[in-house]
Amino acid sequence: MRRDYFEVTHRDVMGRTGKLHTPHGTVQTPALMPVVNPNIEFLKPKELKRLGAEILITNSYIIYRNEKLRLDAVKKGIHRLIGADMPVMTDSGSYQLMVYGDVEVNNSEILEFQKEIGSDIAVPLDLPTPPDADRSLIESDMEETLRREEEAAKIFSGTENLVAFPVQGSTVPECRRIFAERARKIAERYDVKPVFPVGAVVPLLDSYRFSDVVLAIIEAKSALPLCSPVHLFGAGHPMFFSIAVALGCDLFDSAAYALYARDGRYMTVRGTEKLEEINEFPCCCPVCSEYTPSELRKMDKNERIKLLAKHNLYVSFQEIRTVRQAVRNKTLFELVESRIRSHPYLLNAWRKLKDYQEIIEKLDANIKSRFFYTGVESLMRPAVKRHEKKVLEIPPEKEVLVSDFGSGIKSDIYLRPCFGVVFPEIVESYPAGHAEMPEDEAIDREAIERAAEVFVNYARKYRDTTFKLRISNRKAWRPLLNRVKELKNVVVEDVCE
Repeated sequence: MRRDYFEVTHRDVMGRTGKLHTPHGTVQTPALMPVVNPNIEFLKPKELKRLGAEILITNSYIIYRNEKLRLDAVKKGIHRLIGADMPVMTDSGSYQLMVYGDVEVNNSEILEFQKEIGSDIAVPLDLPTPPDADRSLIESDMEETLRREEEAAKIFSGTENLVAFPVQGSTVPECRRIFAERARKIAERYDVKPVFPVGAVVPLLDSYRFSDVVLAIIEAKSALPLCSPVHLFGAGHPMFFSIAVALGCDLFDSAAYALYARDGRYMTVRGTEKLEEINEFPCCCPVCSEYTPSELRKMDKNERIKLLAKHNLYVSFQEIRTVRQAVRNKTLFELVESRIRSHPYLLNAWRKLKDYQEIIEKLDANIKSRFFYTGVESLMRPAVKRHEKKVLEIPPEKEVLVSDFGSGIKSDIYLRPCFGVVFPEIVESYPAGHAEMPEDEAIDREAIERAAEVFVNYARKYRDTTFKLRISNRKAWRPLLNRVKELKNVVVEDVCE
């Protein structure tokens, strides 16, 4: 398996920014690939490039079935055929297979065709198992798709083309992980440059089953090589980009920008709105700055669709850039925690990660410039757990004074929401010392309870130490005061003593 085509430049959470090197140029990641339909004259690749595209995706099966397009593609190559001066990924017809149940080509034929027309990233004809499938169907589809992926690896071994190894597994997280492990082993046996798409998630995204998508990504990611890019097939809505990148996705593709425009739907990072219901555009992109919703509604349908599609791409690429900058600044947690509040199902999906703390901790950066508390989800960050592990290994004196951080009392140990025990020596250090959070009486109760748990664990570990506890804000810290009653080595004192 080749390792010389994907360069990681920055990391945060499980995400990263990077440079994906292809035969037709280098792409900044995370990247969004707009879908180009060779049969439909819509936004040209040159326009897509002006809007922010650095890589496109088109369907080799559609081209293959059309004799004129097929001959032109073989003669000119895929890039000249669609007029693209940037990398192009070619899908294989798997989407048509999922929708119609059959395609008029076999795996080796479509792979050889993609090789012949110079695809930068070729895709085998994988079997996209639908959601909630029986285990028997999942496993049979897995075996056949893995066979086809090995066929792809043989065809492209030693070439400069990148090869996709789609990870299927329906809505059974364990199957996603097993599939990813086996796909990785196939890629490792051949001299190829793999991309690992997490497939068959469009039906889940369309029905707002974000939790299933999150589990599919993280289970696959846990078994995939860190040196290879991960692609989330069919995910093109900006409201999901930050979560997906935080889980380790590097590439996205979608025709949503055009499909939504044809349906009169206007994308935002918080969701999608109907043009007919909008009085004022919240966006300042060139489209929204030049036209009002009323003006768009009155114009020719085709022109309206193109303008809506352009807006949808503007907001999508803007979010991609926002996410990339958050990774560079190591503030991706804060961005995700702000985005998930746009929809309850996004919030629920992100909270699923409490069962995957160890995986996230392995990849998340240890040192950052700040810790912004934005809600109870902030308690799930690896920095909180790392802080607890660190302080538990630092023994106290025989007698120590403990106070809440905002009390103004000079103490041996301070208590802060989320983190619990904070020593004076680290009050200027990340994360506890660099934490910005609401005042104790305004913060979520869970943050106080988490701090209380850390202190109680610390006091239990060092039973020979007497902890003199002086809490100025007893109302806010009531959960702690209730818990320490059972500890004989903790003495609660009045703050006036």
